[in-house]
Amino acid sequence: MKKNTRLPEETYIKGILSGDRVVLSRAITLVESTLEEDQRLAETVMEKILPYSGRSVRVGITGVPGVGKSTFIESFGKKLLDKGHKVAVLAIDPSSQKSHGSILGDKTRMERLSSDKRAYIRPSPAGETLGGVSARTREAMLLCEAAGFDVMLIETVGVGQSEIAVKGMVDFFLLLMLSGAGDELQGIKKGIIEMCDAMVINKADGDNLESAKRAKREYANALHLFPTRENGWYPKVEVCSSTELTGLDEVWEMIQGYREKMTYNGFFAKNRSDQNENWLHEHIVYLLKSGFYNNPEIKRIIAESVPEIKAGTTSPVAIARTLVQFYVDKFI
Repeated sequence: MKKNTRLPEETYIKGILSGDRVVLSRAITLVESTLEEDQRLAETVMEKILPYSGRSVRVGITGVPGVGKSTFIESFGKKLLDKGHKVAVLAIDPSSQKSHGSILGDKTRMERLSSDKRAYIRPSPAGETLGGVSARTREAMLLCEAAGFDVMLIETVGVGQSEIAVKGMVDFFLLLMLSGAGDELQGIKKGIIEMCDAMVINKADGDNLESAKRAKREYANALHLFPTRENGWYPKVEVCSSTELTGLDEVWEMIQGYREKMTYNGFFAKNRSDQNENWLHEHIVYLLKSGFYNNPEIKRIIAESVPEIKAGTTSPVAIARTLVQFYVDKFI
């Protein structure tokens, strides 16, 4: 039998509020657990630490694989540490659709940042969650804020259109791009570019510098063709080199400028308020789905129906409707 590794409720709360990184990690593990006992305890812990959260700037960072997200985050994070900030990085790794496992290698890729006590890096598997984030990214973010981290960097999986889900949990959505990528980015441009608050052309060094500057001008012109946003912000474009450490100050100044403008016009608070409401509805869907698939009767009916569905003798749509109606009638 697996040993119970849960800590007492007060130990979690005191440890988090005192900035204990070990307790913080165990608290995130707790909220990521699918065990009913862990979920109940996690809800209580989250309720107690909630008043101490929210005092950070939350930045979502996305981009296609190979754009250099991890290198950018390490260099950018180190820059922020030098400015006196405490930085937490929530890095979401893709999960295998076969084994459901994840490599969780971001600490290895951000070795210099992870060794600094002012920074905290937590890799988490994406699991079955769409949008490049983990199902518990929001809770992990709030826990880190309560532990005293004032800059949250959310690194998404980086898989394309579905990345826009991270927009619903951050203050600032940053899209990393490469110069000269051209047609291979056409498939993701519209969905993400319409959502991003800024684009940064990474790897703007050496022979790439001039093409990066050219890409900056082209993207800046293209962004002006999009409709004016509700918050009055026009997405900006910068260039940077994560290896030569150029342009990182400008990226931070841009984020700070955004935060000041959004705070002044009231959109910063409104955005977070709307995100909390959306979180409610998302979690309702999660709980309904979890309760449905974990119900023994539903499991039995599905198991009995699968052979006929695979054989093509029964409609999956009909079985699905029957299952949902059965669950609603009997358990809701």
